[in-house]
Amino acid sequence: MTTEPTHKGNGEQLSGAEIGKDAVQSTIEAAASTVGEVATIVTAAVRDIATAIGGLATEVFEIREASRKAAEDGVDVPIPAVEDQLED
Repeated sequence: MTTEPTHKGNGEQLSGAEIGKDAVQSTIEAAASTVGEVATIVTAAVRDIATAIGGLATEVFEIREASRKAAEDGVDVPIPAVEDQLED
């Protein structure tokens, strides 16, 4: 990289060091923006996963409660054999 001044269109001169600094700054800004976008995506995915797992847990609790109530209601009712349930 050259350290000789470079002319801008408005008559200002930029040194090679300043051009390098600007390039590094732009790179860091782009990287920070990308990290922010990825963090937003990951956050939304984690939220969606938590929602899905919560829904599953609710269903499991409802199934368990329904099974418990069915067991209480049908204690004296024998379960027929599979052969007896099949139609000929």
